[in-house]
Amino acid sequence: MDRPAPSSNRPFRIGFVPLTDTAPLIVADALGLFARHGVAVTLSAEAGWAALRDKLAFGALDAAQILGPLAIALAAGAGGLRRRLAVTAGLARNGNTVILSPALAQAIGPFAAPLDPHRFAEALHARAEEGLPPPTIAVVFPFSSHNYLLRHWLAAGGLDPDHDVRLVVVPPPRMARALADGAIEGFCVGEPWGSHAVATGAGRFALATADIWRDHPEKVFAFAEGLAERDEDAVIAVTAAVIEAALWLDDPANRGDAARILQERAFPELPRSTIAAVLEGRVAGPPGAASQPIAAPIRFAAASCPQREEAAAWLAAMRRWNHAAADDAEALAPWCTDLWERAAQRVSPRPAIGRAAPSPLIAPPLESDA
Repeated sequence: MDRPAPSSNRPFRIGFVPLTDTAPLIVADALGLFARHGVAVTLSAEAGWAALRDKLAFGALDAAQILGPLAIALAAGAGGLRRRLAVTAGLARNGNTVILSPALAQAIGPFAAPLDPHRFAEALHARAEEGLPPPTIAVVFPFSSHNYLLRHWLAAGGLDPDHDVRLVVVPPPRMARALADGAIEGFCVGEPWGSHAVATGAGRFALATADIWRDHPEKVFAFAEGLAERDEDAVIAVTAAVIEAALWLDDPANRGDAARILQERAFPELPRSTIAAVLEGRVAGPPGAASQPIAAPIRFAAASCPQREEAAAWLAAMRRWNHAAADDAEALAPWCTDLWERAAQRVSPRPAIGRAAPSPLIAPPLESDA
């Protein structure tokens, strides 16, 4: 798709879905970091991933926070739409939670997070023996870390994610309401929406996705097809501002200001205490109870460098569930570590390159997969 690059007369249009891991974009704007690096930016909140994908693919957005597996899907043409984005930065590691309805949690019996997948499987088998249908569990998008990490966890307990549960898609900001209304019985979502469900009594915290794959890469920052080639210096400048914001976010001294900025610009309907708990590495407690720590909290600067070997784990998961058939070169082409390197040279101190634990998603298939 050929379209003009943003110029000094038109700012970069950057899309995001309201989530904690969009913080580097929101903070970069709030602190004037984009302007400091010589670029004008307009942020656009989107209702969900399908709308954001389409706007990025068809020219309404120049760049966006995006799901890593979705960038792969677009490169491979999975889902019927093919676009080669330019992923110039990672936005976060960890940061998702699995929440169950109180009724489903009660059916499992007393448990402490993280919930063992075999305990969950036992409850579902007992439910099936009573003639009840599989529970409806929501993820944020088919091509998402949430879908693949949840599928891996279910399979680890001996369940078939395509038959033993009913997986549906719900946009992140609507998850807690869908759970409270009984439309779903559980979900996997990016924070703070899991904490919001727990804090309002709509759900019970079961586990974090970091309990499945510790320090896994989460959302990435990507530019529309061809934009990096047409306006490379501006793309690098925008990326540098995002990297600088990630460094600022990881400084504990800035967490109070970060919670205030996120509440004002992304989550005006949520208590600041819920957002602050997420930034401190905690999940909000149920009404009247204290928050609880997560073993591997959300991190920003450690995610900054987009790494193809980590993206390859998402591709392996997509192949495992027959969601993508592209070869590595095609599917992982969007990951532009060279552009990140050039952007990082404009930032001081330079962020360290973080690493995830070895991915279970590229391990040999489980017995339940055979």
